[in-house]
Amino acid sequence: MPSSSSGVLVRRILREAGIGLALLVMVLFFAAVAPSFTTHENIANILTQITINLILATGMTFAILVGGIDLSVGAVMALCAVIAGTVLKQDSLSDPEAIGLGILASLLVGMACGGLNGFVSSFWGIPAFIVTLGMLNIARGGALEVTNARTIYDFPDPFNAFGTMSLLGVPVMFLLALALLGIGWLVLTRTVFGRMIYAIGNNEEAVRLSGHRPLVTKVLAFTVTGLFVGIAAIVYMTRLTIANPILGIGFELNAIAAVIIGGTSLSGGRGSLVGTLLGAAIIGVLANGLILMGVSDFFRQIVTGVVIILAVILDSYRARLSLRG
Repeated sequence: MPSSSSGVLVRRILREAGIGLALLVMVLFFAAVAPSFTTHENIANILTQITINLILATGMTFAILVGGIDLSVGAVMALCAVIAGTVLKQDSLSDPEAIGLGILASLLVGMACGGLNGFVSSFWGIPAFIVTLGMLNIARGGALEVTNARTIYDFPDPFNAFGTMSLLGVPVMFLLALALLGIGWLVLTRTVFGRMIYAIGNNEEAVRLSGHRPLVTKVLAFTVTGLFVGIAAIVYMTRLTIANPILGIGFELNAIAAVIIGGTSLSGGRGSLVGTLLGAAIIGVLANGLILMGVSDFFRQIVTGVVIILAVILDSYRARLSLRG
């Protein structure tokens, strides 16, 4: 019996704490080889760099937990940004009105795109991979059409100021990302909607036979993903003070990588936002540490790809451990 209990404990540590241990080892390694890694300025830089990916990955976790995926988040983020930027540039609006309406426009566009992804893939039974790939092209084309392929800039000063704000040395945008992650965690762990998301990811047919409608929950999950994309677009705009129709290229891959590295299963039904936070942190720390070591951009992409593949392999082992435990 003691050995059985020890085995269960070991498996739980591998499933839930392994990613945290990997992050700790990575931090210690970069701190040893690059002295500037632990400076306050660099830590603040890492937190700033993590922010956008963390917000996108938090939303992506909802889509992946129901057995889906969203390849359109980068392009939808660009569409949200340029529409919000267009609103912010309206001379007929005062700064507070423009800021409020711009933020609202970004959130609504993100939610509409996410909800449409969820509805089309669920109602017609089309793989979310295909649907969101189509949305990627629609959103990117829409962003280019709205702006005529031009960058929008010169937003109100109160709007731009958010991107440089800090609290006790911590970027406020990162604190916002943590708050959003906390809200998402509460939704997934303390609400009926959250429990239904996990149930659908584990066995959608069983949920359907029990009298529930997976369609509604899946559409809402993708809508939440879109909501977080709209928020990320606003945060990105305040950081760079521009809205560019080609922004966000590759962001969907980083978000998916953070979710997978954090232990969420690609097949759905298993994972947590705590893991997503750690996954986003690993990607951010890895990129920053390699830059300080003088590693080229091309090699950093190779390393990131290797880490993603290893994370998928680890996910398969975690699935087997879950079946045993």
